[in-house]
Amino acid sequence: MTLLERLASSPGQAALVLDFDGVLAPIVPAPDAASIPPETRRELERLVERYALVAVVSGRDGDDVERRVGVDRIVFVGSHGLELDPDVDRWRKPVRDFARRTGWPDTELKAVSVSFHFRNATDEGAARSELERVAAAAEHVGLRPRFGRKLLEVLPPLDANKGTAIRRLLSERELRRALVAGDDTTDLDAFHAVDRLDLAVRVAVAWDESPPALREAADVIVRDPGEFLDLLREL
Repeated sequence: MTLLERLASSPGQAALVLDFDGVLAPIVPAPDAASIPPETRRELERLVERYALVAVVSGRDGDDVERRVGVDRIVFVGSHGLELDPDVDRWRKPVRDFARRTGWPDTELKAVSVSFHFRNATDEGAARSELERVAAAAEHVGLRPRFGRKLLEVLPPLDANKGTAIRRLLSERELRRALVAGDDTTDLDAFHAVDRLDLAVRVAVAWDESPPALREAADVIVRDPGEFLDLLREL
């Protein structure tokens, strides 16, 4: 019996914890244009009736990703898990102020973090070099910079991430079986969060831009959200 078959055999004792961009929704040049296909939404509506927990833990704001998914009873956690940290509110203004001072042309300001995108830059090398200086400035004012796929994120300096959020969600429901799925560096925290469970399935949606470490840590690898949808149909 495969890992997926074992998980699907007892859905009432298991969780599905999924990323949004690059996993449920295809990557698009403009983040505001991201959406999940109708057939993926139908699968989520089916799965939320079967599994003890279906959650989407995303770098987007929780309210934003909830609106884009549009499925009741799914648990949504935004800002890479930071939204569950009790100290996050005091960092909202410093992050906003930093984003406004930077003046980067492709800035995505979120509730408790900011992303500086360079996917559409004419010269990606030059753009990344400039964002290295932005990252240094963020560290200087006590914020936490982190490069991801064609972007720089600046976050509060809190010890919260997708992994801490997932451990909290599973602990609250006393669940020891879970599938986690992601496509970028921040999803490594999610993968490690399930290391000590009775049954863990780590799914990497491995685009060309996905970090090699994600493939190495995965139990299952699919190429894109379309193949991930086929996986969901097996559950």
